[in-house]
Amino acid sequence: MNIVRSKIRGALLLLLLCLGYSGSAFALEKGTPAPDFQLPGTQGTVRLSGASGSVVYLDFWASWCGPCRQSFPWMNEMQEKYRSKGLKVIAVNLDAKNEDAVKFLAQNAAKFTVAFDSKGATPGQYGVKGMPTSFLIGRDGRVISSHLGFKASDSQVLEKDIKTALEAK
Repeated sequence: MNIVRSKIRGALLLLLLCLGYSGSAFALEKGTPAPDFQLPGTQGTVRLSGASGSVVYLDFWASWCGPCRQSFPWMNEMQEKYRSKGLKVIAVNLDAKNEDAVKFLAQNAAKFTVAFDSKGATPGQYGVKGMPTSFLIGRDGRVISSHLGFKASDSQVLEKDIKTALEAK
């Protein structure tokens, strides 16, 4: 009976995420140092520490996730708009098969850094509970905020947070 309840809860969470639920992620707290990682990426090895001194928008996504598909054009826009001010968007794919991510990327261009974590180790370090989950990380390497889900209506608040982080000394 407990197994059935657990599967139902998981299915409901997945449904909410696929329908575009958004809100605060129950993940790393504000001010916590963001865990470093080293993952293969579309353009070589990706390390969070490689973005030291930048404001990082770190996004965890999967090819099957509808809200993730919606977030890609927005992340492209943010990367282009704020790159010169020190923003670096890093998107970590969590598909078990990298081929699924590659198919997704062929249909949804990424003008930002993409990494692959098919073993799912990195989201565990960050406390990721659903797709997509994003973290805004300051130039000092500490978490500024986290966000679960993505809807178009989220973009204004997320962009405001990015601008505030870029203006901080």
